[in-house]
Formats: sequence, structure tokens, C-alpha cells
Amino acid sequence: MGQLLFRQKSPEVPSAWARLRWYGPGLLWMLSAVGTGSILFTPRVAAVYEYQLFWLLLLVVFFMWIMIREMARFSIASGKTMLEGMYTLGGPKGWAVWFIFVPQLLAASIGIAGLSGVVGSALQSVLPGSGSLYACLLIVVSTIFVASGKYLIIERFSRSMAIMLMAMVILSAVVVSPDLAQLAKGLKPSWPEQPDLYIILPWVGTILAGSMGIVWFGYWTATRGFGGGLETLDRDDEQADGSTQTEFDQTRQARIDRAKSWVSVMSGAATLGVVGGLIVISSFLILGTELLAPDGTVPKGADVAVDLTRLFSDVWGQAGEYLLLAAIIIALGGSVLANQDGWGRSFADITLILTRHQREAGELNKVLKAIQTLVAKTGFLLFKRLHLKRLFVATVTGIVPIVIVMLFKDPVKVMSLSGIIAALHTPFIALTALYVNRTRLPEQIRPNFFETSCMFAAGLFYLGFAGIFVWDLLANTGGGS
Repeated sequence: MGQLLFRQKSPEVPSAWARLRWYGPGLLWMLSAVGTGSILFTPRVAAVYEYQLFWLLLLVVFFMWIMIREMARFSIASGKTMLEGMYTLGGPKGWAVWFIFVPQLLAASIGIAGLSGVVGSALQSVLPGSGSLYACLLIVVSTIFVASGKYLIIERFSRSMAIMLMAMVILSAVVVSPDLAQLAKGLKPSWPEQPDLYIILPWVGTILAGSMGIVWFGYWTATRGFGGGLETLDRDDEQADGSTQTEFDQTRQARIDRAKSWVSVMSGAATLGVVGGLIVISSFLILGTELLAPDGTVPKGADVAVDLTRLFSDVWGQAGEYLLLAAIIIALGGSVLANQDGWGRSFADITLILTRHQREAGELNKVLKAIQTLVAKTGFLLFKRLHLKRLFVATVTGIVPIVIVMLFKDPVKVMSLSGIIAALHTPFIALTALYVNRTRLPEQIRPNFFETSCMFAAGLFYLGFAGIFVWDLLANTGGGS
């Protein structure tokens, strides 16, 4: 191994000035990924702990920067997704990909249900009817648009609304005049005397990108054209090898130099995006501390959107209240679309990766053969990427979330569970990705000692949080609570 390098011919590296066209989209991607971790969980943490955990925010953002860079490094150097890299690991065939697949099936359904529930809460505050009903309608409409592929205009509009929301959050944080002395104290690591992990862990798990968002950044850099991009990403899996690959037209050293340059470009885009995301999340932390903490208002329950409106209404009056509600509805509604699309694509790719050898050898098991034969009568090709994506969108991010919304009325609890799964899943993703990069890439492109150490520390950090949470859960269960 260790020889994966540019399976496609890559474009020349942009000049210093031309790189700006890559950095802008990088910032927009990260700002659009801020989402729930900022709008919901950051004000909750701030309302309870004020600035005490500011240091934790900075640490998580740094680790997130390290992790998304390593995911993108593999895509740039190999022309493949990190999932493909994990599939090459020794041991039971595809075991690492299965460890991504199964938890994310659960996280996807719960995450879409939670996001839709928050939007439903906002709609319930301005329209007659049940928030759960609005959440279900949103899931249905979003599923139709994503499955049909006709949602790009809506996605662009929701992203624009999200950017406007972020700008207003930053401005509002400036207007409330944060206590800089207390904010500075938050730079010193300290831990609450009575920490509520059900408030802290979902926040840690969703800051910036979340566990699957780390994987998606590799997709994003590829489809944007970093290092040549994954030119076969949107084609049938059967066409992803062989005839669609171009011959190497430069020496190996030239390709390595080009890959290193593209890693540098990607790092710049990731840095700009992460810094922008940090500013937005810090602004939410300031608003939660200054406006919610004084009277102990912790956004929760079916009326969570009403509690969140104080972040703007206390600064801008009633106009601010309506602006935040509109932003929640449009921006988070757009996040439902984006997440359905992201998970649908990922699950389709994972399915194709896990079944590739069986399909090529004609050795599908009896169950898959029966399903393939049954659905073929309807014109549905089971192992066509687009059809698989639609299947996962309709079921895992469509039908199942509707059931969850109907059974559990509190969107905060649902969303918190999604964040907890993300936090528990991140150490495996981080440490496995590090191993792939250290063993599957040419030595000149592998992460250096500093990057390796930081990536390893990131994995241990999330693993520590996972251990603390499991210990706390077992202790509470043992105490009969």
C-alpha cells in the first residue's frame, strides 16, 4: 500500500490570487455547517455555564480543523473518498466501513427528526397547529425535493438566509457588549462542579461539522476540484474504475509536488472556514451568556424556538424575534435538505463499496439477489448509485424520522441524542482516518509529526468524552435514576 496518488489527472494549482476563489466557498461551506450546534446547543451551554467552557470550544474547533484536513488530504492525494481508504484496511472485509455505516444510519434518522422538530417548534410559534405536524410535513416535502434532485434553488436560498443569520448573530454579540474579563477567564481550562453531560456532550459532538460532517468535507474538497476532484463520484459504480481513469502524464515526483500544493490550498480554505465558524459560535456563546444565563432560561422542550428568540428580541425588539424565527425555519429547513442529500449520497457510496467484490465476482448472497430481482421488475436498479441514494433518502432520512417525530415530541432531546452519537462516533473516525493516511499515502504526503500528534490527540479527546459519558450513564443506571 502507500502508493495511492492521483487516480485522475488534476488541474494546475491556482496562483496565490486565484486561490481566493477556493477560500470563499470553503468559508461558506463551514458557515453553512455551523447549524444546530450553534443555534441550539451553544445557547444552552452558555445559559448554564456562561463562559466557563470557552476553552473547550477553542479546543474542539482546533481538533475539528485537524480532522477535516486529514479527511480531505486522502481525497486530494488518492482521488478516492476516505471511506474507500478505510475499506482497504486489514481484518474482516470492510469492517471499518461497517463501523461508519451502522451508527450513522441511526444518527441520520435521529438528526433529521431533531432538525425538523426545531423547525416545527418555530412554525408552531407563529402558526396554528402542532409542531410535530409541521416537522412531519417538512420531512415529506424535503424528501420529495431531495429524491427528485430539484432542491438546489431552495438550498441556495436557505444558505443565503443562514449567512445573513450568522452576520446578525455576530452584530448582536457586539451590541450586547460581552464581559471581556469573564470571557478571558473562560480561556483557562476548568470543569463545572456538577457537569450535565446531556448538555455538554451534544454540543461537543456538533461543533462545526459533527462526526459525519468530517467525512463530508473530503467529499466537498473533491467535488470542488481540489487536486483534480473525484471525477467519478456521480457516475455508476461500475464505471468508477478502469476506462474512466486517465494515464499519468507527469513523473511521480511532479505529482507528489502538485498534491502537496493542493493540500496547502485545502488547508487555507479549511482554516478560513473554521475561523469563520468559531466567530459565529463564540457570538452565540456571548448572547446565551449575556441574555439567557441571568434568569436561567435554558432553551428546551417543544417551545425551544420561543426561548431562542430572546437572543435577538432582547437586542432588536419584536423585529429581531421574527427575524430569528424566520432564520430558524429557512436556515435549518435548508439543513434538513442538505443533510438528507449528504447522508443519502454517503450511504449509497458505502453500499456500493461494501458490495463491490461480491457484485464483480457474481457472488451476491441470496437475500441481496432476491431483493435485486424483485425490485428490477419495477425498473429500480438496486446497485445504481442514484437509485440507492433515493432509497436511503426516502427511508432512513424520510420515513424513520417521521416515526421518531411522532413518538418523541421534544426536539431538544431528539437532537441531543444525535449529538451524543456524533461525539461517541468521532474517536473511531479520527483514529481510523489517521491510520489510513499514515499507511496508504506516499510518505511525502502523509501527515507530519505535528499533524499526526494532533490527530491522535483529537481521537483520544473524543474517546475520553465517550468514556466519561458511558461511565456517567452506568453510574446513573446503577443508582436507579
